[in-house]
Amino acid sequence: MTIDEIQPIATGGWTQRGGTPTAPSRGLLRPLGLREVTLRTGFWQRRQDVNRSASLAHIEHWLERAGWLGNFDAAGDGRLPGARRGREFADTEVYKLLEAMAWELGRAGDLELDARYRAIVRRVAAAQEPDGYLNTNFGRPGQRPRYSDLEWGHELYSFGHLIQAGVARARTFGADELVDVAVRAADHVCDVFGPDGIASVCGHPEIEPALVELYRVTGERRYLEQAELFIDRRGRRVLADIEFGRSYFQDDVPVRAAEVLRGHAVRATYLAAGAVDVAVETGDTELLDAVARQWRATVARRTYITGGIGSRHQDEAFGDDFVLPPDRAYSETCASVGSVMLSWRLLLAQGDARYADLIERILFNVVATSPSDDGTRFFYTNTLHQRVLGTEPAADTLVPRASSTMRAPWFEVSCCPTNLARTFAGLAAYVATSDDDGVQLHQYAAARVRTALPDGREIGCEIETAYPADGRITVRITEAPDTPWTLTLRVPHWATGATLDGAAVPTGQVRVRRRFSPGDTVVLDLPVRPRFTAPDPRIDSVRGCVAVERGPVVHCVESVDLPPHVPLEALLLDPSIAPEDRDGAVVVAGRLAPLPDGEWPYGTPAPEPGAEPLEVTLRPYHDWASRGPSTMRVWLPLINAG
Repeated sequence: MTIDEIQPIATGGWTQRGGTPTAPSRGLLRPLGLREVTLRTGFWQRRQDVNRSASLAHIEHWLERAGWLGNFDAAGDGRLPGARRGREFADTEVYKLLEAMAWELGRAGDLELDARYRAIVRRVAAAQEPDGYLNTNFGRPGQRPRYSDLEWGHELYSFGHLIQAGVARARTFGADELVDVAVRAADHVCDVFGPDGIASVCGHPEIEPALVELYRVTGERRYLEQAELFIDRRGRRVLADIEFGRSYFQDDVPVRAAEVLRGHAVRATYLAAGAVDVAVETGDTELLDAVARQWRATVARRTYITGGIGSRHQDEAFGDDFVLPPDRAYSETCASVGSVMLSWRLLLAQGDARYADLIERILFNVVATSPSDDGTRFFYTNTLHQRVLGTEPAADTLVPRASSTMRAPWFEVSCCPTNLARTFAGLAAYVATSDDDGVQLHQYAAARVRTALPDGREIGCEIETAYPADGRITVRITEAPDTPWTLTLRVPHWATGATLDGAAVPTGQVRVRRRFSPGDTVVLDLPVRPRFTAPDPRIDSVRGCVAVERGPVVHCVESVDLPPHVPLEALLLDPSIAPEDRDGAVVVAGRLAPLPDGEWPYGTPAPEPGAEPLEVTLRPYHDWASRGPSTMRVWLPLINAG
């Protein structure tokens, strides 16, 4: 049985189209719904199916086991604070699971999943108070008062994820109990934090994009105005200073005046995403340009080769420009989800292919890296250099969040598994867009696209590809009007030498405008052969090293692919011999240098004596640690580099 048998209530046409996480009312590009783009057999469909069949149930199990779902029961039964479990933001993991379920139901539908969703919603709704407030950690006898800790309490952050779950359900189904809970919560926020209310913000941004999306669903302008108010208050030093400084929660500089993303990386990207939403809906070009400027600076100076962000463990934050140590990379999975959210909004607003380039890099090298193949273990952080063998946690173990030596089943702070779940559930939304003149393809995956342009012209196509294993993307037209329209394809910045129907095309975007007929094909060939990538010389931590990429996929060497008892530290890469594809892997030439065991670890630079030649197999970074404990590195030192 499918979702169609549940007889959804239509809201603005999105229920028929499957909904989409972001739905701006204006911009250069329009997102397509989850039923307008259907992933087919390939790299991303496999991960989406695992998310649906395994990860959602795994997350639900742990939310129950850890007591975070039970917190809502305890709130309704009057057993708080004694019965409460988890961190102050534990409620949000339930909300993100609900959001993921809602997108899944909108994408494909399932009565059993819908029943599980509704059961959780009933438990959440029972904890909401008459004025719309909903939080299991504040406000009841024995608990701290409401909004008594805006720096760390995460109350508005929690409301943000609740509202986004409600938006997902509204767009994929229509009005239901969760939508009602979300609207009442948003009304409460506007009542308490409006122009005549508490003149502050939340230490963790998230309420801002949520309120704008709810405005887009309901048309209720007070939600947009409240989000705008939160954006304008940020950076006015309305929060108390902390040991990490006000930049930690972006309260040091007004959003419009900032030059680069800074502070806690998840907070920074969520705030910037909300600022784009506000700018788009209000026509504030100054604000939009400010965020775009910050994005460019952050990508140029504060982003890892994987697309990950955040190089500081102590505050989960950006480091200074070009401070990107691979072995200390924090690169939180949630920060990459936030970076995708931000880049997608900028792409819809401005249409620049660079935003889609970064989304691709993040998806293949962080989002695809975090979960295990079976969808029940996850990386919280994503190091680029693992020096010691890890230990795989037992399946029933709850581990500290920064453990990255092996994927873990659950964390004391488990924001990443639930963030991944909602991202995978809505993944098809990032593949394509439309405008008044045609369709644009941004991410390459085997998929079917069918949509109608604003003037009613219907367009359909099938994308056939094994990308990224193979660089050929064939777009086969299945439905087309009798008038010309434009098919736009992204040519990634690394794809020098790409061809379209055999003719060379530049990187960026290529547009094909003509009168198409069903059965017509357009073939884009991207050169996915392996290549060396050198770092900016200002990244001191990897000076004298190179990385190996193949198409959009970063590769790494693992100890399990080296001869026994050979340490990674002994490997030196020979840059004079190009990397090559061999038997589904990438092979590079290098030498093993002896590692002296002296009394002093310094000396005069000299050629490596006795270095032995060696061929080394590299694997996609997103597969690392899938074959058991290993040491690993992405950046490889060169022979005689210095």
